[in-house]
Amino acid sequence: MESENCQELEVWERLQQARKAKAAQSGYAGYGSPAFGQRSIDGELADNPDEQQIIELIRRHHKSGKSLQQVADWLNQNGHTTKRGQQWQRISVKRVLDRLYGRMPRIVGMEDAQARAKQ
Repeated sequence: MESENCQELEVWERLQQARKAKAAQSGYAGYGSPAFGQRSIDGELADNPDEQQIIELIRRHHKSGKSLQQVADWLNQNGHTTKRGQQWQRISVKRVLDRLYGRMPRIVGMEDAQARAKQ
């Protein structure tokens, strides 16, 4: 059982290293679909102009003092949808703003995986 955990950790670490190397070369590291405002073209991230305009609208409305829910409501009332064609929710607006301003959510990282492997 312990050897399986170690092997899984080694694979996970190799994938992480490869993704970081790709990202360092400005490549798309493949963590699911690209973030709102971007798209993948031949394995490279590029701005999506339509989504970039919506990001600017989100930024301006939020800076004007509107709550996350008010921004989401405004986007929905004006026919803007998320990357997957869904209605905006306040959490979706928050995620766009977090990426815009450089805040990163807590992601289960290598430290957590290593801790589990030692158990």
